[in-house]
Amino acid sequence: MDKAGAVRIDKWLWCARFFKTRSLAAEEIARGRVQVNGAPAKAAREVRAGDTVDLRQGRVARSVVVRAVASTRGPAPVAQQLYEETAESLAVRALVAERQRLAPEPAAALHDGRPTKRERRAIDQARDWGERWSASWDES
Repeated sequence: MDKAGAVRIDKWLWCARFFKTRSLAAEEIARGRVQVNGAPAKAAREVRAGDTVDLRQGRVARSVVVRAVASTRGPAPVAQQLYEETAESLAVRALVAERQRLAPEPAAALHDGRPTKRERRAIDQARDWGERWSASWDES
């Protein structure tokens, strides 16, 4: 860890283990999903200790304060010392996780799947097509 100095944002995001590869970090930066001190960042933007980085990892939005910079990727415990997540970010992530946990299962809306042949016939009889054999309008 380098206490002083600066490093490119794409390299720092990779070293801090927010993204698996540096090219993935650069891709997310190019998509506008990373901001440094409230301004959109480019991959070559340098970060220093004390900068605030806002980023999205999939659905998860995070806001972290840079504590140190590193030029090489190390083990996860070392990477976690490079940043500190803000209290607001932690609260929002906890709220989103709780909402997701309490959300209804999308498959629960599908009660029993497709209707059986018998259920299909009952549905068709309930519609009462009458004498018409097609759904189109007959003018006779």
